[in-house]
Amino acid sequence: MRKYPFLGLLFVILAGLALAQQLAVESTVINIEVPVRVYRASRFIDNLTIDDFDIYEDGKLQKLEAVYLVKKRAIERRDELTRFAPQTDRSFFLFFEISDYTEKLGEALDFFIQNVIMPGDNLTITTPMKTYRLKPKAFESYIRKDIVEQLKRILRLDSQTGSSEYRSAIVDLENLAKAMVGTISDYQNPVSEKLVDTTGSLPYKDLPFDDLLNRYAEILANVESMRTMDQSQLLNFSKILKSAPGQKYVYLFYQRELLPKIDPRILYTYTERYQDRPDIYQTVQGIFEFYRRDVLIDVNAVKQAYADSSTAIHFLLITTPTKELPGIKYFEHSEDVFSAFLEMAQATGGFVETSANASFLMKSAVESSENYYLLYYTPRPYNKDGKFHKIVVKVKDKDCRVSYRLGYYGN
Repeated sequence: MRKYPFLGLLFVILAGLALAQQLAVESTVINIEVPVRVYRASRFIDNLTIDDFDIYEDGKLQKLEAVYLVKKRAIERRDELTRFAPQTDRSFFLFFEISDYTEKLGEALDFFIQNVIMPGDNLTITTPMKTYRLKPKAFESYIRKDIVEQLKRILRLDSQTGSSEYRSAIVDLENLAKAMVGTISDYQNPVSEKLVDTTGSLPYKDLPFDDLLNRYAEILANVESMRTMDQSQLLNFSKILKSAPGQKYVYLFYQRELLPKIDPRILYTYTERYQDRPDIYQTVQGIFEFYRRDVLIDVNAVKQAYADSSTAIHFLLITTPTKELPGIKYFEHSEDVFSAFLEMAQATGGFVETSANASFLMKSAVESSENYYLLYYTPRPYNKDGKFHKIVVKVKDKDCRVSYRLGYYGN
């Protein structure tokens, strides 16, 4: 069942981070840390100095106090007017919002464990079923190959168990769509000129059209109920991340959602055929409403909250091929989630990529995030007003692409 473990908020780690929140001491923020990544084409530029950067807050040029070049956890170079003590400890959060386990997902885990995680790093993994937090000492006590194999088994089992209801609903939708299309004996595919193949729709082949239509609408509504997106939980998780020390990285693997959609021409044919049945007309209109997706959260509030948490969100969309069936079209059912997480990633200076190859996505995101600069400045003037203050970072070389967090709250 697609229950959005990312949106369910890692209640297991709440207890682990609660102590850090209790020990936090309120003080006036006078120094702002901004992780920055600079690229020419796809290559990270690692030879910049403090004089190469300009930083603005709410449109006003600020004075940079220090710039540090960091590779993985090591500070490679310091360029300081004021000395700081950057925290380069790392906390990784891997979220797998998937309905089907693939070997490429296993390869992605293998690459991460074998090449990225280091002793002392924190790692939390969330599957469609549970959240697992690996202790830093686990990588000192166990062979990494064994850790990888265990994580693969967990992810495979949890994806199968946690998404079983969702996958079953998709199969039912497809079979119902086939059965409804098949009830029009003279319906022909305009491309292949072949009647629709109703193989697989046998459980529904003897049901009348109105029963098929109502069942299709019912399952479509059930699928929708599995896709709840709770804005308050999203915002709470951003606060938890903000309280965590060091550098934070969220890798969100999201598997593309494709739902079987009955060709609108067929539905219109039915509404014309049953003009004396207003209930059928209303059901068809309700189905069309489900086909249209709206973003139901305040994306601006969420992306500002994650920018304030100083966490890099890497949004990795796993694409899946579409099927070709006469009378049935597969429509994208994740555009609302995609647009929300896309903006979150961009607002945090994170990485966004789409591919059918989860291993490629992991390697690309890691390559994009391991090297960075830490910029420090003291806002002038600093306002403890609770408002969001926008940050803009520029470099002298106009051909470079710069990624960084969007800003922070003055509180």
